Formats: sequence, structure tokens, C-alpha cells
Amino acid sequence: MTALRLALGELRRMTAGTLPKLAILALSLVPLLYGAVYLYANWDPYGNLDGVKAALVIEDEGADTADGRLDVGETVRDSLREDATFDWETVDSTAAAERGVKDGTYQFALTVPEDFSASLASTSDFGAARQANLHVTTNDANNYLLSSIVDKLSASVHDSVATDVGEETANRLLTGFSTVHSQLEQAADGAGQLADGAASADSGAAELSTGLGSLSTGASALVTGQDQLVAGANQLSTGAGGLSAGANQLSSGASELSSGLGQLSSATALLPQQTQQLADGARQVAAGTATLESTVTASADAARQGVTDAVARLVQQGVLTPEQAGALQQELSAAPSGAAGTSGLEQLQALADGAAAVSSGADQLAASSPQLTSGIAAANDGAGRLSGGAADLAAGAAELSSGAADLAVGEQQALDGSRELAAGAETAAAGAGTLQDGLGQLRDGASELSQKLTDGAGGVPHPNDKERTTASTVIADPLTVSTVNQAEAGSYGAGLAPYFLTLAMWVGIFMLAQAMRPISLRALASNAPAWKIALGGWLPFLTVSLVQATLLYAVVNLWLGLDPAHPVLAWGLLLMASMAFSALIQGIVALLGSVGKFVVLVLLVLQLVSSGGTFPWQTIPAPLHLAHDVLPMGYMVTGLRQLLHGGQLSQVAGVAVGLLAYTAAGLLLSLLAARRHRLWTLKTLQPEIDI
Repeated sequence: MTALRLALGELRRMTAGTLPKLAILALSLVPLLYGAVYLYANWDPYGNLDGVKAALVIEDEGADTADGRLDVGETVRDSLREDATFDWETVDSTAAAERGVKDGTYQFALTVPEDFSASLASTSDFGAARQANLHVTTNDANNYLLSSIVDKLSASVHDSVATDVGEETANRLLTGFSTVHSQLEQAADGAGQLADGAASADSGAAELSTGLGSLSTGASALVTGQDQLVAGANQLSTGAGGLSAGANQLSSGASELSSGLGQLSSATALLPQQTQQLADGARQVAAGTATLESTVTASADAARQGVTDAVARLVQQGVLTPEQAGALQQELSAAPSGAAGTSGLEQLQALADGAAAVSSGADQLAASSPQLTSGIAAANDGAGRLSGGAADLAAGAAELSSGAADLAVGEQQALDGSRELAAGAETAAAGAGTLQDGLGQLRDGASELSQKLTDGAGGVPHPNDKERTTASTVIADPLTVSTVNQAEAGSYGAGLAPYFLTLAMWVGIFMLAQAMRPISLRALASNAPAWKIALGGWLPFLTVSLVQATLLYAVVNLWLGLDPAHPVLAWGLLLMASMAFSALIQGIVALLGSVGKFVVLVLLVLQLVSSGGTFPWQTIPAPLHLAHDVLPMGYMVTGLRQLLHGGQLSQVAGVAVGLLAYTAAGLLLSLLAARRHRLWTLKTLQPEIDI
């Protein structure tokens, strides 16, 4: 009896009638029903979220900004409706939306509060900046996984709004940088101009210092000159006082002169008449000398005496000058001397000649008397004017003396001011030196400030419009994730396919153990070798499991569109899984009987959680790591992922070796079962548990 004949005998037994054939057909379809239907139901759940009803509450009142009206709530609503990921229904109030989530009308609710736009716009005011909030209401009693999906949606809305607002804020910030840059450049230019002005001021301060030094020297000289001026003013006041006194004396003398000249004028007013009388008398004397020869001596003496008296009176009256009177006296004195040597007649004759001469002189005197009178009158008038002028001179000199005194006082005050000026000029000269030093420092500081401002302006961003737009986008969303998917599943169902294909094969083969005998009792009763019995018991399981795998793989590819990266290798690996799983399940059930079926079920449960079909196996609790390392489904899931999605083929080789090892282990268990069950016991005939 060969193993193949044993296998064919079991298969004929299973297909002897219509129901057995239907049973084999049904068992062949178990993996298809389990795996394909589950994958079909979950092939693209994210693409069907538009059937999930969600409440949308827009309470945002908007906000006015420097750039215009901001209505982010409306933007969020339009964006969500355009995206159409969910079946959004606008609700009037948050309370109504929450009631709908609670009673299951809506799966979740998204509320945009009334201050949403205002909060987003608050970034322009650093002191009042605050975060905007989106309110999401979920209910895990409706669906827990949906809550996770909604969290992703909220994050997406958050990122979208944050990017838009952040881009606008960054744009304003960069515009501010440009403004600061321009202002720094202007400040640098201003500082440069300040430095130039400071340099000019420094030069001017040097000239000012020199000028103030000269001013100080000049002020000192002014003080010296004003000292002399004060002394001169005092001397002028004293001299003017003396001049006033002299002018007063002159005025008095001129008044006396005017008075004397007035008297002289009065006296000379009779001079022409008297001189005419003198001339007439002289002529009478000359005429009477002829008749008075007898009485010459007596008459001559009387005449001499009369002439002498007349001359004296004339001198006394001021008519004759002492010199004229002296000449007359000499002539009179000479007459007796001449007469004494001659005869009396000669003396009379001489007297007549003298009288004639006197008459002639008197005529001349009478002729000049009017001129003398006029000159005396003119002198009298000039003396009057001299007296008035001297009085005016005295008054002016008095005023000059008073003014000179005032001048001396004023000059003393000016001298005091000049001394203060000199002291101030000296202080100003010192201050100008200090100012020059300070302006030098200002010039150096302004130059350094200009350079620093220029350097600072160079360090401040100054983007153009294109650069600012690009930079705003980068600042608002500084991180982009460049995803390089080395093995892309394509859909949610395709991503789960390695797990559910493997799981479906285990379940399908496990179901075979419910209808097929893991080992032939007839063969055990024969003399066939144990390995033939074991191999003959496994081949029927292998045959049906290969059919299961092929049907499952064909439907998933042709109906669901799995589109494996390596379709032939994936089919081959699935067949190897059928070989390994069927060997293990057949061997365990053959060895342990009904208990073995429970063990297979336990192994199924362990592999459900440890194979890493959904979450990475590293996330499971540590005690379950051993199950992942020991049981075959984890390896099979890894191998199918590489072949279905285009991963590392080197890992598939290790998986294939592992599956061969599990096949060998299953056959070894079947061999142990064949040897063990050759010896029948009472439990063999009547098992305690028969499943």
C-alpha cells in the first residue's frame, strides 16, 4: 500500500456521493469566503467615507484685519464640502450637533467657534495673540476607528488652516523685515550724514575754538582799553568841569568888557563934537595970537595949562591914547623952550603954528572919531556875543562834565561786563575745545554706527515679492515629507491582503480537519510503514488546500484587483503555505486527535495577534513575541508582503526555507501519530471527546 493510494482512497471516500462532493467544494471555498469577502468589504474603506454623515457647525463671526475681511470659517466649510471626504450636513448650533452625535444621527461633529477668525488674526498683536480652536465631538459608541479617522481629519484641517494663516502671517513678517531693512539703510545713510555733519562740526568747532581764543584775547585787550577809557572819561569829566569854570569866568569878563565898551561908546559919542571944538579953539588960538602978543606970556601959560588939562581929560575920557597925549605934551613942553630964545612974537608965531597943527590934528581926530565909535560899538557887540557864547560854553562844559561822569560810570559797568565777557570767552574757548573733542567722538561714533547699521541692514532679510511668497510658504509649512514607498500596497485592502490570505488558508485547512480523517485507521491496521501512513494522511489535506489557495488567489487577483508585484512567486509562496499549514494541522490533529483541533484553534488565536498583520508585531506585548518568532503565520505574512507589494526577495527565500521546515515538522508529527496509533487502546475505540 503506497502513500498515494492511501491519499486517493481518502479522496474517493470524500467524493463518493453528492453531499461529500458538495462538502469538499464547500471546504475548498472556505478560504475564499473568509479571505476574499473580508478583503472585499475592507478593500477601500477610506474611499467610502463620503457615506459617513457628519455635522458641521460654523459659528465663526469673522474678523477685520489690516488686509481686509477674514472669514476662515467660511473657508473651512467650502474646503470640507469641496473635499467631500464625509457627508457633511450644516447644523445651526453646537447643541443640535452634539445631540445628533449622541443619538447616532451623525457619526461626529466639527464646530468652528465664533472667535475662530479673530483668534487667527490675533497674531498681528503680540500682546493679544491666542490660538484658534476647532471643536470635534465624537462618540466611540458609534465607532471607535472612526474617531481615529476624525482625528486625522482634524489634523488635516488644522494643518491646512495653519498653513494658510501662517503663510499670511509670515508674509506680513517678511514685509516687516523689508521695511526694517529699508529703515536700517535709511538710518545708516542718516548716520553717515551725521558722521559727515559731525566732521564738519568738528572742523567748525576747531575754528570756533580758535575764534573763541581770539575773542578771549580781544576781550582781555578790551578790558585794558576800557580801563583806559574809564580813566580818560574821569579826566574828561574833570577837564570839562575846569572848562566850565573858565567859561564862566570868560563870560563874566566878557560881560564886564561889554559894559566898559558900552561906557566907552557913550564917552566917544561926544568925541567928534569935542574934537571939532578943539579944532575951532586951536584956530581961535592961532587967530588970537596976533592980538595977544602983549599978553603972550600970561595967555601962553594959561593956554598950556588948558591944553594940558584938556589932554588929560581926553586921556581920562579915553579919547586920546597915552601915546598921543605924550606927543602933545612934548610939543607943548618944547614951545616955551623955543620961545625963551626968541622974541615973544616968534613965540606967538610958533604958538600959532602949533595951534594950527593942533587944529589939523583935531580935524583928523574928528574925522576918525566916527570910525572909532563904530569899532567900539562893534567891539561892544562882539563882547556881548562873547559873553553869551562863554555862558553857552560854560553850560555845555557842565553838561560835558556830567556826561563824562555818566560815561565813566557806564564805562565802568561796560568794563565789568567786558571782564565777564573775557571770563566767559575764556570759558567758551575751553568749552569749544571740549566740544571739539566731543564732536570728534561723535564723528567716530556716527561712522561706526553707520557701518554697524549697514552691516545690520545686510543681515536683515530683504526678499522681493517672489522670494517673499516662497519664503512665506516655507515658513508657514517648513516641513515637507518626501515619502519614498519602496513597496506600495495601493489600497487599504491590498495592505491587509497578506494577513487575510494567510489567515484564510489556516482557517480553511483547519476546516478540512473537521471533515477529513488526518490518518487512515485502515492504514494503521495494515503493515504499511509509518511514513507512508503519515504521508498518505497528509496528501489529501495538501491537495484540497492547494485548490483552496489557487481559488483564493485567483479571485483576489481577478475580482478585487490585487495586482501583485510578483504574481507567480506570490502564488507559489501561497502554495508553500498550504503545504506547511496542512502538514502542521494534519500532524497535530493526527497526533492529538480532538485535542489537536483545539490546539490548532489556539494556535490560530495566537497567530492572529502575533503575526503583525495589521499593526507591526513589535507593538504587541513582549510575552507574545515568542509566538511571532515560533509560529508560521508571521513569516508567511512577511513573505507575501514582499511579493505582493514589491519588497525584498531575499526575505522571501528565508520564508520559503521556514515553510519547508514547518512542513517537515508537521510530517514529523504525523509520523509520530502513525507510530503511536498503531497500538489501539480502549480510548481508541471509545474516545473521551469526539469532535
